[in-house]
Amino acid sequence: MATTKTKPSENASYPYKRVMLKMSGEVLMGDKEYGLDSCTVKRVANDIKEVVDLGIEVCVVVGAGNIFRGVSGAAEGMDRTTADYMGMLGIVINALALQNALEKLDINTRVLSAIRMDSICEPYIRRRAMRHMEKGRVVIFAAGTGNPYFTTDTGAALRASEMDCDVIMKGTKVDGVYSEDPKENPNAEHYDRISYLDVLTKDLKVMDATAISLARENNIPIVIFSVMEKGNFSKVVQGNGKYTVVACA
Repeated sequence: MATTKTKPSENASYPYKRVMLKMSGEVLMGDKEYGLDSCTVKRVANDIKEVVDLGIEVCVVVGAGNIFRGVSGAAEGMDRTTADYMGMLGIVINALALQNALEKLDINTRVLSAIRMDSICEPYIRRRAMRHMEKGRVVIFAAGTGNPYFTTDTGAALRASEMDCDVIMKGTKVDGVYSEDPKENPNAEHYDRISYLDVLTKDLKVMDATAISLARENNIPIVIFSVMEKGNFSKVVQGNGKYTVVACA
């Protein structure tokens, strides 16, 4: 039976009350070249549980790059709209896999889809999603925005705005934003903090421009951290570890 929301200690003081975790689908591949790695999915679920156990409300958006990318399909001659809808279905697959892993850890979880699939998940309704989060449930937003031509980055920024999230936690394979690719240049500068405008003008590829602009408009900071390190999500949510904050100057 799923557990109820864990309340933080009276002495606990965390920077955020409600967080949006955004991950690419590739994170769930582990060492595989395609699809889902069950051990990695379980590890990510455990990382989310650690944050939920702090009494912090968590919602999640995950991509589908481990299954299908709409942009790649379009590049190969497929109709872009059709390709994007196929990508949205891939997102639902990842969302259901993550939900299953979380529920095996006794974490109440709901998948809400922007495209109605009533047999397998709930339709996205803002008030319903808010209520789930208030009850301490992890909410996974699936199928992007439900519209083609929008990335899951933009979907995460949109849902974070709608859910009144305090922060967007962008889990990547690197521990923050660098002036250059650290793999190509070991001396690349790591930014502890950078403005939305600098990310856009320097074309740093943190998130797509629409997502950055939406976060900027709603004054939601974006924290870039490595989700590949076990337990790092909890560490960064508490203000520890290495990461980059994208916010107002």
